[in-house]
Amino acid sequence: MKYANSFSGKVILAFGCGGDRDFLKRKMMGEIAEKYSDKVIITNDNPRDEDPKNIAKMISYGCPSAQIIFDRKKAIEYGLSKSNSGDIFIIAGKGHENYQLEKGEKSYFNDLDIVKNFLENVYE
Repeated sequence: MKYANSFSGKVILAFGCGGDRDFLKRKMMGEIAEKYSDKVIITNDNPRDEDPKNIAKMISYGCPSAQIIFDRKKAIEYGLSKSNSGDIFIIAGKGHENYQLEKGEKSYFNDLDIVKNFLENVYE
């Protein structure tokens, strides 16, 4: 993330923390996000059986100015809509994963598909 700050535009970050793990890292991750980003969007990233509101609250202790959008698709679309030429929009967390784990269910979810669909609709 610190390398993203070498560009002239804004750095917009969408990320979350996995549920049922790494409780003590959440505030620190929020602090790092706030330090290196101009805008932070907290969203779901495999909340598993944990309440997403609890996860977001713990992250937000480190970045109180963050926008919270639980629906990851809407969070990505929001970040893209706020990005301008020269900005960097980082969608962190899922990487190669193409699923979301929530309330004991595993459902298909792919960050890249969301970005492609958004851009196709914007540039039709």
